[in-house]
Amino acid sequence: MAQHNRLILSMLSALLDYPDQALLDSLGEIRATLGEAGALPPGVRANLGTLIDQLSVRTLIESQEYYVDTFDRSRTASLYLFEHVHGESRERGQAMVDLLTTYEAHGLALSNGELPDYLPVFLEFLAQLEHDEARGLLGEISHIVSNLANSLSDLDTPYAAAVDAVLALAGEVRQPGGAAQTASEPGEPDHEALDREWEEPPVSFLGAPGALGTTPQPVHFYEKRPAR
Repeated sequence: MAQHNRLILSMLSALLDYPDQALLDSLGEIRATLGEAGALPPGVRANLGTLIDQLSVRTLIESQEYYVDTFDRSRTASLYLFEHVHGESRERGQAMVDLLTTYEAHGLALSNGELPDYLPVFLEFLAQLEHDEARGLLGEISHIVSNLANSLSDLDTPYAAAVDAVLALAGEVRQPGGAAQTASEPGEPDHEALDREWEEPPVSFLGAPGALGTTPQPVHFYEKRPAR
């Protein structure tokens, strides 16, 4: 992925991660970069500005409390990807082992017990990949991302903008109440609730082992924060 889009992915990872002082100190740079990101639709950029405004005016503790209140309200707002696919089943554990192995093969080591299916971690991983690889993997989780964005929109939280931005980088747009559709292809939205996703057979969005190619150099907007 082009260097600029890698930076966008890393910044979106930062915005969706549990807030800390490093994030608050970086909001000015994040605002400047995302506000001019041509890969993101104008409406998404404007809504990201609203999220950044909110983080800017709140204290760190207030931002952390709001984050927990937003993402811990329900499973449909969870940032853990495999929870939407496998729930708490045994298959989720194996899927996380496989994903962790893929991360390690590409030089991304997790610390402090963070789970590999945490969306901010996955976005930081994508920021290391080439454009086609990153966009392809984003496309494979677009139905999860779209439903997550709808759940956050229903909660009336500006965090929905950050998830919409992830979807935009996959070249897709969110369909209210349903799964994503490609920006260039019309289609009927999927109106099934996200909880129905857990009843589907287990899926993998990483493909065959070794399909991601050679190990690129990692790109980090700033050092990843400890898991909460």
